Amino acid sequence: MKVAIIVFPGTWSDGDCMYAMHQVGADPYKVWHTQEKIGNPDMVIIPGGFSYGDYLRCGAIAQFSNVMKDVVNFAISGGIVVGICNGFQILCESELLPGVLIKNDSLQFRCEDTFLKINDSAISSPFLNNISINKPLKIPISHGSGNYFVDDLTLKKLKKTNRIAFQYSNSEGIVEDGYNPNGSVDNIAGILNESGNVLGMMPHPERASDVLLSGTDGNLIWNSVMKSMMVKNK
Repeated sequence: MKVAIIVFPGTWSDGDCMYAMHQVGADPYKVWHTQEKIGNPDMVIIPGGFSYGDYLRCGAIAQFSNVMKDVVNFAISGGIVVGICNGFQILCESELLPGVLIKNDSLQFRCEDTFLKINDSAISSPFLNNISINKPLKIPISHGSGNYFVDDLTLKKLKKTNRIAFQYSNSEGIVEDGYNPNGSVDNIAGILNESGNVLGMMPHPERASDVLLSGTDGNLIWNSVMKSMMVKNK
């Protein structure tokens, strides 16, 4: 599986994403933001960081980079795209996903492990449909503006169409305000687009790719994509 990793000025988790892709046997390569084409990948990752120094709003300037036009076209045509942390913010600013990421309700930068309850009813998505474990994923966060917000009407639509991919929970999968690290509406940690091929999430699965680090639960997401690609290409 070929994976294009988009790099902006201020991106810092591109190296972590490269490492995570190698861990699952994928073939990653980096694409600088000034390039107009992303090549011919099977998946695109927009990593975390502080693109353009987070000036104006997180991800607000990155949406206008040369490379984003091809990323948007790739996603609209059904290509698999994931935005992690700042990448999630960029996907929202680019209108590939609804909503906005605002400052954490604590007004503190949070860097800690979190548990993510998988939405078993989520629309068929390559990111989720091959995750077989029946327990929350342990994946770390690292952000100051991870508070996901949408209006009530959009939230109802996300729920009705089963597009909430992950919710912050405890290790048993209980979703309560006390396990919400940033104030996100309905404890939302990740959402999907209408087709399920675009995922935005604040936690960092690339930081959960090695037992020597914080575990390997992040690899379950990448392996799910790879299994979906294998089925699709049969």
